[in-house]
Amino acid sequence: MDYQSLFAEALYKQLKDQLDQEKILQLIEKPKYDDMGDYAFPCFELAKVFRKAPNQIAGNLAQRLELPSLFKKVEAVGGYVNVFLDQAEVSASVVAEVIQSKAGYGMLNHGNREVITIDFSSPNIAKPFSMGHLRSTVIGHSLARIAEKNGFDVVRINHLGDWGTQFGKLIAAYKLWGNEEKIRENPIKELLTLYVKFHDEAEHDESLIDEGRLWFKRLEDGDQKARDLWKWFREESLKEFNSIYELLGVTFDSTQGEAFYNDKMERVVKLLEEKQLLEESDGALVVETAEGMPPCLIKKKDGTTLYATRDLAAAIYRHETYGSSRSLYVVGNEQTLHFKQLFDVLGKVGYEWSRGLKHVPFGMMLKDGKKMSTRKGKVVLLEEVLKEAVELARQNIADKNPSLAEKERVAYQVGTGAVMFHDLKNHRLNDVEFSLDAMLKFEGETGPYVQYTHARASSILRKADYQESTEPLVFENDQVWRVVKSLMDFPEAVKRSFDGNDPSQVAKYVLDLAKSFNQYYGNVRILDAAEGRQEKLALVHAVQVVLKEGLYLLGVEAPEEM
Repeated sequence: MDYQSLFAEALYKQLKDQLDQEKILQLIEKPKYDDMGDYAFPCFELAKVFRKAPNQIAGNLAQRLELPSLFKKVEAVGGYVNVFLDQAEVSASVVAEVIQSKAGYGMLNHGNREVITIDFSSPNIAKPFSMGHLRSTVIGHSLARIAEKNGFDVVRINHLGDWGTQFGKLIAAYKLWGNEEKIRENPIKELLTLYVKFHDEAEHDESLIDEGRLWFKRLEDGDQKARDLWKWFREESLKEFNSIYELLGVTFDSTQGEAFYNDKMERVVKLLEEKQLLEESDGALVVETAEGMPPCLIKKKDGTTLYATRDLAAAIYRHETYGSSRSLYVVGNEQTLHFKQLFDVLGKVGYEWSRGLKHVPFGMMLKDGKKMSTRKGKVVLLEEVLKEAVELARQNIADKNPSLAEKERVAYQVGTGAVMFHDLKNHRLNDVEFSLDAMLKFEGETGPYVQYTHARASSILRKADYQESTEPLVFENDQVWRVVKSLMDFPEAVKRSFDGNDPSQVAKYVLDLAKSFNQYYGNVRILDAAEGRQEKLALVHAVQVVLKEGLYLLGVEAPEEM
């Protein structure tokens, strides 16, 4: 039940000539201190309307409000109308709702099963999956689950970077220095070595750049040798990428990369011509975009297409194929201009659905305050980081709980979960400082802390041989209320995270719930309780359910033992 909305409805009946109900709902606050009530309505905006002091308005409102019986008390204090919920009745209702709903608790249906596409991860073929790809992957994965929780049908898209001039350079490098046997033994490492060598050599021999362009032109023209090499590079890269996605528990509905749209770009060019949007600039074809932005380049002087051309074709294809009402592009801050141009061109073509396209940018991964792109002269491989995190988790388990069953499985859950949670607890626009040691702590704002709290709740229920009951719950202990209020906040956190494309809202929520529960656990006897044992165990069960669901929305698993 949405108690805040019930309070807003009661206020609206008294203020409908001054404020609409949505505005009232926005104004309602949640006081920090229990003696100030559970919800508070500030009357300061009404002072000019009623030509009275806020405390007088609050006093009059408090006397006239007609609230449901779930509200125990209403009072006016310093310009605020404060209301207090009936803690015993609401606690019983909330805990019962969580236990009955299970993973469905907090499910919001305002998406009405509309389709939303989410483009995320999207690494480049023939290059290692580095830490730089982590943010897009885990943010997009979490947003997909959050969108489903909000009632949308989600299409997860991995728009692989499998086309472009870099492949001409790579083919040229392979033809000059490549060794097939070495590449088959260690494809990604050897392909990266070739790519780096090409750029090193090109600094002294500019003809190599022309050679790379020539090979890409051959690739676009369908040259069989070029196509065979490109296909081989792509297949080997996908094998490595899929092993990392499996580690993270990330899946996709589509892995159609840039190359998939090669036969769909001519339609885009013709469409732009028909709309009289194409212009020639120094031999290239461009579309003028909104003021303050450079033109959007559609075709180069040599006739080859560009990233923008393929993204235009992809946007049209996705809308026509999936019927999506919204599309999210989870791509770094550095691509902001590209997406502004892309959306502007689609709007100029006349596509109304382009208003539902949104770029979801994010900050950088840092190491010691610097952009995390290299370590000891090497690319920072995500797979190596994940394996190192799992090994540290394995060591923690060996030190703290050597008799734990399924140690290996839990080590993977904790290690990978720590890396993912550390990213997602930060607002996506913020840069993230990388530290494995900080990620894996069992206290503080970490994934293992939340996982351990879930495992603690699970352990209590196992030891108590807890069974759900249909008997009415009666809560009398004041310690319960802080935990119940946190449980009540979950649906709102889910909605905020979706509205802001911000998984950190859910991450912060599960941290708060874990903290509230651990405080409760430290002050209340549960297993050997003489009275209210069933109620206490029901509360533990409710916390277990919501922590597991919150972690699920972040893509993090919830071990039952640690």
